[in-house]
Amino acid sequence: MKIGMFDSGVGGLTVLKSVREAYDKVDIVYLGDTARVPYGIKSKETIITYAKESANFLINQNVDMILIACNSVSANAMEALQETFDIPIVGVIEAGVEAALKSSKTKHVGIIGTTATINSNKYQERLEAFNIKTYGKACPLFVPIVEEKLINTDISKKTVEFYLKEFKDLKDIDTIILGCTHYPLLEKDIREFLPHINLVSSSDAIISYIKDIVKNEGDATTKLYFTDISENTSKLVEYIMGQKYDLKYINVESLSINC
Repeated sequence: MKIGMFDSGVGGLTVLKSVREAYDKVDIVYLGDTARVPYGIKSKETIITYAKESANFLINQNVDMILIACNSVSANAMEALQETFDIPIVGVIEAGVEAALKSSKTKHVGIIGTTATINSNKYQERLEAFNIKTYGKACPLFVPIVEEKLINTDISKKTVEFYLKEFKDLKDIDTIILGCTHYPLLEKDIREFLPHINLVSSSDAIISYIKDIVKNEGDATTKLYFTDISENTSKLVEYIMGQKYDLKYINVESLSINC
């Protein structure tokens, strides 16, 4: 089985790593749109356009399903993708909601994500359907901090405090959804600041969510494509995946031509 995944940058590699560890035989093709990261500050229309281009690229690689390893796309472009393409397309939001419902005892859940994800209200609507009280907070600087490999630094710690200080006073919240696949890379900083709160990562939750779709068979190949490859990109891939990969470049203009 060949799984296609895409994200605005390297954050989706946290999903890829989880899937690879759970399904060691599948073939995976990953596309990181590093030339146009971040998606979370862009309009819904732009996100849909980028998402269609990325999905089309993966379909041309003959994938059997597409896993959207990006919350901003899952929140804003899922329906458009499912209407446009014929293969199974799965996002990370439902997996995160499912995990949060299992985690929260107080029924008060925080969601942190990009501006596009929080403003879409997708997480909030799904959780509130189960009588969960939600608290959404956009944290737009988290993605560039990760992309610039400023993880576990004074900058990341101060940024976590800046965005999440209000959660210190919300005593009823016992669970926070990391509503961006970049955010698990800041998990250590977040846990240090909010040690009493359970953190739910869609990167981990997605494994149980796709268990009825994925067949663990194939040649175990992993191909990584990026629309921009810098020295920092290579270092981040190695940091997240724990090993070096041969990174393949795809010109962002060719995505538009092929779509």
